[in-house]
Amino acid sequence: MEELKNYGHQHPLLMLNEEQLLGNGNGVVDCSRCGEKVSAPCFSCVECSGFYLHKTCAQAPLELNHPFHRHHPLLLLQNPPSSYTRCVCDFCDETCEKFIYHCSCGLNFHIKCALFTFNIAERNLKELEHVALEDPSFSSKNDGGNLGKCFACWEPLAIYTYFSLDCGFNLHKKCAELPPKMGHVCHRKHPLLLQFNSERLSCKICQVTQQRGFLYGCSTCNLAIHIDCLSPLPVIEDKSHQHPFTLFWRQIPFICDACGTEGHHVAYACCTCSIMVHKKCISLPRILQHSFHVHRVFHTYFIHKEYFESLNCIMCHEVVDTEHGSYFCADCNVIFHVDCALKEKKLYCIVSQENEADKSLDIPVNSITKVLETNDAGEATLIEHCKHRHYLMLSDKISEHGDKCCDGCLLLISAKFYHCMRCDFFLHKSCAELPKMDLILDHRCAGKPFSGSKSFILTSDCMFECDICGYLSNGFSYKCNECGIHRCVQCATLQNDVKIPGHKHPLLLYYDYQEQCSGCGGDISCAFRCKDCNFNLCNLCVIRPTRVRHKCDEHILALTYDKVNDYAKYHYCDICEKERDPKYWFYQCETCDTSVHVNCVLGEYSFIKLGSTYNEGNHEHPLAFVKKIHYYPKCVKCDKPCEDLSLECAEPRCNYIAHWKCRYQW
Repeated sequence: MEELKNYGHQHPLLMLNEEQLLGNGNGVVDCSRCGEKVSAPCFSCVECSGFYLHKTCAQAPLELNHPFHRHHPLLLLQNPPSSYTRCVCDFCDETCEKFIYHCSCGLNFHIKCALFTFNIAERNLKELEHVALEDPSFSSKNDGGNLGKCFACWEPLAIYTYFSLDCGFNLHKKCAELPPKMGHVCHRKHPLLLQFNSERLSCKICQVTQQRGFLYGCSTCNLAIHIDCLSPLPVIEDKSHQHPFTLFWRQIPFICDACGTEGHHVAYACCTCSIMVHKKCISLPRILQHSFHVHRVFHTYFIHKEYFESLNCIMCHEVVDTEHGSYFCADCNVIFHVDCALKEKKLYCIVSQENEADKSLDIPVNSITKVLETNDAGEATLIEHCKHRHYLMLSDKISEHGDKCCDGCLLLISAKFYHCMRCDFFLHKSCAELPKMDLILDHRCAGKPFSGSKSFILTSDCMFECDICGYLSNGFSYKCNECGIHRCVQCATLQNDVKIPGHKHPLLLYYDYQEQCSGCGGDISCAFRCKDCNFNLCNLCVIRPTRVRHKCDEHILALTYDKVNDYAKYHYCDICEKERDPKYWFYQCETCDTSVHVNCVLGEYSFIKLGSTYNEGNHEHPLAFVKKIHYYPKCVKCDKPCEDLSLECAEPRCNYIAHWKCRYQW
């Protein structure tokens, strides 16, 4: 019986054959090194019960000089380095939990992955001698072409014949027979060597960075080329284009007619249409439903400029060259760079060409149910509204109602508005004209991918928390038909380009932009940004109310964007009495010279209408939202003074009052 002293275990190990393994009463056991099932011959520790190792794992060298990684040796470690939160194998893309081969340059491999690729490099693939070659055209595993990927080149298995090993590896036949060294037309200076992509280089031909498997590279020139890019198919046909594309080797760069970006060496040409494209652009989706636009956008190779007022991409806001490919909506003059449109998979879905002609969209239905009177300009001056039982009259007399708030957005009344002659109900004209149902572009129900615009229903008379700004409100909201989340009116109607009083230029939405907010100083990753100057706003600051009321001052407070004076004594908040950074926005009363933090004014409950009725509780009488100013009765729940938002019984003889938080948590 063979004995072995092994790294990582304190006792000698004995080799077991199949009969001895079964005789131990452990027919199915796991390897203590790689975690997979053990079969004979294997090694076992006679002193430690349940310690078994594959023969290959037990005999794995402490240091492996791998032909695919010539710069450094791979060292066998008992555990992944402590600096890793999650260690992933650079060959199979699975988590490494126990013994691994590790290199200081960042490569990590399971033992079996390191040894399997070593055998590929050494042309010692005995594992493949008894494995049948599978044809993807006839494979019983082929589920609509979804066979998985080759562990060497990380291209789909469905492209070529392949091996599927019991150990879990899938390998194209051609990848198992790759030469370790080769010359190629796209790099004549030095031979290319088969290797791991330890430096994480992008491919010289397709510009994509392959994270796993191996490729051909030249360390002298710091260059990498994918296996599949070295031998591209001579002709490719795709249903998105009516003619075949033919391979055309290029010695100089070219501009792809499908996406408008530079390509190298490998181009595909359609001589009928006189276009030249990247290999990857042959199969670009023809139609997208994108979260940045309400209509579908169509891929096109060129656009007549007269169709557009603006030629700026709606995502990056840079100019789109219409002589090359883009995604566009001819109805709205909206255009995307191809790379911008396809950058984030969670932001779009592909529309099948079978549904190309179906342009049906929900037609917005105005929430004004009936116009009773109009003025000479054709404006509705007396209306019925779906969210109120009385007639509403149009007015522009802000001086008479300037301290009232709109029951839709809960902001102070401004500009033209409708009001009820019989009760305390007000609506901005814009809020009164909101559609009963709206299409929200950027919403994805929890756990579901983006599948196009979602229908949201206009709701009122309920408490909700907006899924964008997080504020609690009882105004109008749009509610998702599928998952039930609410979005406040301001967030639901926010456009990709906005104009605010505090800045002279328009602000454009940049989806992926790391910066600090100029309004509050917070970190932001999705900014409303000015192209002309260094000014950025977060989502919250874009929708800040310009005018608010607060018990700290008898007058309306105005949102102030610049410091009023340079005296240090003025840079304090008159509510919390803490220092205020003069670089950031604040609310101010010019009459009283009151200056306060934005958050001190808005707090948690600025978008709840005081005096409105709360209908969702179980109290026997109607409850109203209140904020006491001079007299603070005790809460019936916690017995503390009701200094914050509270619910008070409307019945005069009932002394019920409770903090909103206490009521909410009861």
